[in-house]
Amino acid sequence: MSEAGTRRRGGFIAFLRDLVIILVVAFLVSFLLKTFLVRSFYIPSVSMEQTLKVNDRILVNQLVPGVVPVQRGDIVVFKDPGGWLHPSGAPTPTGFEKVLQAVGLAADTSNDYVVKRVIGLGGDRVVCCDAEGRIMVNGVPLDEPYIVIPEGESRASAIDFDVEVPEGSIWVMGDNRYQSKDSRYNQDQPGRGFVPEEEIVGRAFVLNWPLSRFTWLGRPDGTFTGVDQAGE
Repeated sequence: MSEAGTRRRGGFIAFLRDLVIILVVAFLVSFLLKTFLVRSFYIPSVSMEQTLKVNDRILVNQLVPGVVPVQRGDIVVFKDPGGWLHPSGAPTPTGFEKVLQAVGLAADTSNDYVVKRVIGLGGDRVVCCDAEGRIMVNGVPLDEPYIVIPEGESRASAIDFDVEVPEGSIWVMGDNRYQSKDSRYNQDQPGRGFVPEEEIVGRAFVLNWPLSRFTWLGRPDGTFTGVDQAGE
């Protein structure tokens, strides 16, 4: 083989070596991010419309609540406390997609997780409803601009309830109030509708797919103003 051919062959091998190193590092970084910081999830149902729609993908901050405390108004992903979920319409991942999910390069489509909004924290009293059909937390009525209520309905919940959230747990509800199997409809389960904080995977902070719907998922302004003081 000529000297030029040897150089070309050596250059190609070096390129392959660098490519492998780059891919390995990318997978390791992605795996570490998924394990400790950020994770992606697929939205399979209408329970969080119009905030989140079917087929949306979200990124979840896994520092909540382990490092950063969960707050009212957060959209959180948590493991099914037991009996909440039925088979979803999420697509079945291929073998390659399962690998990408394992390292955090694809949204998790498993039927083990629930996405809802936090309405009450440990120690809160959450009641439905006041005379105007609003949810109350510690006696403070909530103005919830993010919820979906069917035409002809005026209440923020189709059913009445009056609960006190145990310490270390949360009370959650879907934004699509008349099509969400949330804390209200799981009071007959062992957890009585409350979600232990240790079951929380993290807080959703961005809707990243489809790109046409890309948005930051912050807490609603003013909705929970005065609730802390009322609970003291």
